[in-house]
Amino acid sequence: MPETIDQIFVIVKHWLLGYVPVEVQPLFSALLSVVPILVVFPLLFAITTLLERKGLGRIQNRYGPNRTGPYGLLQPIADAVKSLTKEDVVPNTADEVVHFLAPLLLVSAALLAYAVLPVGRNMIVANLNAGVLFFFAVGSLVELAVFMAGWSSRNKYSLLGAMRAIAQMISYEVPLVLASIVVIMAAGSLSTVAIVKAQAGYAGIWPHWFVFTPWGFAGFVLFMIAATAESNRSPFDLPEGESEIIAGYYIEYSGFKFALFFLGEYLGMFATSGMAITLFLGGWAAPFSFLTWVPSYFWFFSKLLVLIAGFIWVRGTLPRLRMDQLMNFAWRFMLPMALLNIFIAGVWHFMPAGLSRWLVCIILVAAPCILLSRGLKKEKKLQVRTYRFAE
Repeated sequence: MPETIDQIFVIVKHWLLGYVPVEVQPLFSALLSVVPILVVFPLLFAITTLLERKGLGRIQNRYGPNRTGPYGLLQPIADAVKSLTKEDVVPNTADEVVHFLAPLLLVSAALLAYAVLPVGRNMIVANLNAGVLFFFAVGSLVELAVFMAGWSSRNKYSLLGAMRAIAQMISYEVPLVLASIVVIMAAGSLSTVAIVKAQAGYAGIWPHWFVFTPWGFAGFVLFMIAATAESNRSPFDLPEGESEIIAGYYIEYSGFKFALFFLGEYLGMFATSGMAITLFLGGWAAPFSFLTWVPSYFWFFSKLLVLIAGFIWVRGTLPRLRMDQLMNFAWRFMLPMALLNIFIAGVWHFMPAGLSRWLVCIILVAAPCILLSRGLKKEKKLQVRTYRFAE
């Protein structure tokens, strides 16, 4: 019975394919795999926006949405209706075709990334041998979409915001990729399904997740920090820092096009969180051996909701960084730590199992982290603030 519940969606898919002619079964199978993604994750976006506004209201001691529907639960529907009915304003000097295609490309790139994410046992759209490589290759389209939005608007502020956003994304995409290399080394495969299988075992009740190793924990932290910057989330939300660059690269967007940018950023956040779950948190595997009877897709989405709660918590508590702080952190802390973590993963692999391996790898992770952070702190030029009062 638990096996049937776990594979219920796979069973239903094969049952529906039995009513389709053999010639069109591949096409119909692809549609049955893609349509749930197009429904589930945009629906999760609507739920997340409500939870985020409620959560930020609670963190900041104010009311969140509480007018539309009971307890404000219908606020996402109101936001959708507002976005669909608002006027679509396009500057006269803008390149209309590129201006129109930019938000579509952003959303398409985010949705393509879900093709290689195993959301449950035997539940993946495309089980590619190079699934991780495909994920990062598709993610690079986001930079192109951002540049298209900034350039096509024919607005110097929009173009400047796009350049800042691209600089940020490229800077943090390097440690994002490097942080995942340690998992590829440990699993010996670029397939996301193989990576999940490599973490499927248990030692007693404890899982063999990569995050429970020194190099895995460091890689997970680096990956999530870089994912936060890639998703333009606080404290790395400089591209949309209204006080600095007037809403960044989408200043000339309104109506549903603006909503597509908003949707694309959240879908990208879900995708990178899903990849973090796949690489470091065992994918759809249960956190304890005695909970393996729970459906696999339940664990994947439970982990995803926990990471989303972490994003909301960070947004509600940390202030926005300056541009120089953001770039220095990427190139002078994140990148060296990601490179060192690859070396640490190699040391872990070649050392014999035991306490000595744990101690050596923990020291190799902690020492560079402390030294690099102190190096950044020493370069801060702090001055004593002088207060002058009117006489």
